[in-house]
Amino acid sequence: MLRFGTQMGRQVAFNMQTVSRIPCSRNTQKLITRKMTQQRSPVDWNTSIPTKAAKDKEKIAPLGWFLLLIPATTFGLGCWQVKRKIWKEQLIKDLNKQLSTAPVDLPEDLSDLTQMEYRLVKIRGRFLHEKEMRMGPRSLIRPDGVETQGGLFSQRDSGNGYLIVTPFQLADRDDIVLVNRGWVSRKQVDPETRPLGQLPAEVELTAVVRKGEARPQFTPDHKGGIYLYRDLARMCASTGAAPVFLDAVYDAQAAKSGPIGGQTRVTLRNDHLSYLVTWFSLSAATSFLWYRQIVKRIPF
Repeated sequence: MLRFGTQMGRQVAFNMQTVSRIPCSRNTQKLITRKMTQQRSPVDWNTSIPTKAAKDKEKIAPLGWFLLLIPATTFGLGCWQVKRKIWKEQLIKDLNKQLSTAPVDLPEDLSDLTQMEYRLVKIRGRFLHEKEMRMGPRSLIRPDGVETQGGLFSQRDSGNGYLIVTPFQLADRDDIVLVNRGWVSRKQVDPETRPLGQLPAEVELTAVVRKGEARPQFTPDHKGGIYLYRDLARMCASTGAAPVFLDAVYDAQAAKSGPIGGQTRVTLRNDHLSYLVTWFSLSAATSFLWYRQIVKRIPF
């Protein structure tokens, strides 16, 4: 190495002497001198070979792969909510389509009505007013596009009221069905306050097919002949009616003297958009944290 350094020194001195003989400007001489005197970078002959411990350190531990389940699961839940949203929107469209179709006759086999919820049907017969029931309290559902001339709603809408459910004897058969005639205020719960709506004459009306309701959570038992929800089994047991429940549609003429029909709630809860945004946001956030902490090993 000493000999090699001596030779390099002699070579640099010779090159400087040679350059000094070449006619050139002072700046050029300085540049050539700087280039000639630059030393070569030392060569590192000791190449570093990664050890097994270093390789193991770079690998993702089993716990890291397990934590990857969090963003993967939340992403899957987001995709599931997308499917649920599409299904719910289609269901709402189908229900609206059913309510806009022409009413059909009541089927001969009443059990077929279990597959006809929210379908419009026509019935003819008479109400059994002596077996009238109340369900509520409920708020009034105002029909779309109905004018309140004569103070019909302004005088009768005093907040919560009740739905009047009355057994209906069909004219063309011996069956009895339950009909939700509509809403009345608390002041008109007593049938004597609405005598014009209690006539025993035979009538024909259009109604919406409904199903019974399961008992909501934390709901107390029925008291005093007032039903808190559509308990079809108990209503039928107390009146001898078939397990058929119908909501009478709105009739402006009938609403003047009796319950206000059209109290069918067909709106379905559709929160799937907020759910899918939540799940996809969690998936993106946890994916970023997993990549930062597990792959790049960047501390917070």
